[in-house]
Amino acid sequence: MTDTAPTLTPQTDANARTWVLAGCWNAARLAEPANWQRISQTLAQIGQPGAAPTAWDLRAISRLDHTAAQLLWNHWGRQWPLQLLLTPHQRAMLERVARFTTAAPARPHTSAWTLFLKLGETLWRVEEHLSGLVRLLGQLALDFLALLRAPRRGPWRDVSGHLYHMGATALPITALVGFMIGIVLAYLMSRQLRQFGADTFIVNILGIALIRELGPMLAAILIAGRSGSAMTAQIGVMRVTEEIDAIRVMGIAIGLRLVLPRALASAIAMPLIAVWTTAAAMLGGMLAADLVLGVKPAYFLTTLPDAVSIGNLWLGLGKSVVFGVLIALIACHYGLRIKPNTESLGQGTTASVVTSITLVLLVDAAAAVIFKNVGL
Repeated sequence: MTDTAPTLTPQTDANARTWVLAGCWNAARLAEPANWQRISQTLAQIGQPGAAPTAWDLRAISRLDHTAAQLLWNHWGRQWPLQLLLTPHQRAMLERVARFTTAAPARPHTSAWTLFLKLGETLWRVEEHLSGLVRLLGQLALDFLALLRAPRRGPWRDVSGHLYHMGATALPITALVGFMIGIVLAYLMSRQLRQFGADTFIVNILGIALIRELGPMLAAILIAGRSGSAMTAQIGVMRVTEEIDAIRVMGIAIGLRLVLPRALASAIAMPLIAVWTTAAAMLGGMLAADLVLGVKPAYFLTTLPDAVSIGNLWLGLGKSVVFGVLIALIACHYGLRIKPNTESLGQGTTASVVTSITLVLLVDAAAAVIFKNVGL
């Protein structure tokens, strides 16, 4: 008798409309698909306008637990019905549920003031990150001056290791991506140049685009996603395992041991990777130009020095050095800010990659505008 399915039936007389609950109202019985579908549909019908009952009778329920009591309390709008017939045990159960049920949080009202406060909070966070980056940059400059005074005491072994992991291991992926980008650019340009009979100008367009802009920027984006995230994760794990605290306790400078080697290795590796990526992209562009337009690689290589001045190459290399230092600083900044938990580690790594790529694009756009005005 106590394990009968829960039921919910209406009884209407001349004075009132009563819903009578009977059977076993507990989590096990309500979890059965047939019972849950039937009860939920009935409660949904009761909640429609004009169908609300004036009385509830729970005395025929053989078993009532907190799950069923919470279901009824939520259906009643978290307030007592006008008429309720129940046993003392059932009343105690419902009163306990009503006492410990928290009210649903009110949806915050969006106004101009709240939007202004959110804007201020965002600007405050940006200012905090910028001040942290400026402090890190200043410390990097001081550590670099100390390295110049005493080069033998520099962390050259760390620089060599980071240079290998950041530069040498990135050569295959950067070459592949650069080669494919060169093919795509040459193919798209050839379709437009052929309409005007300007097939040979593909050398000028590819040379300027790849050597000055796309080569360094593409290499920086790849390194930011590949090596920047790795640097942030490495320093973040050191924060989680309290290795950074141990380094501070031993009196070792964090900037000299963690930031300087990564920034120096990144500044050295980025121009080399940019040249490597640009060369791979030029190779892909030459191949596509030969297949689509008939522009031979010999003509391409002969015309390229005249089409692209050497200043564009130095500009690309200079931007690559800036990109490398910027990526390393951002990676170390977010790595040092990671809290000792795994959730913060994932969020910091993601923020590091996104910020690095965004700032690389902004710096590249600013450099394009600045150096365009000086004639390059």
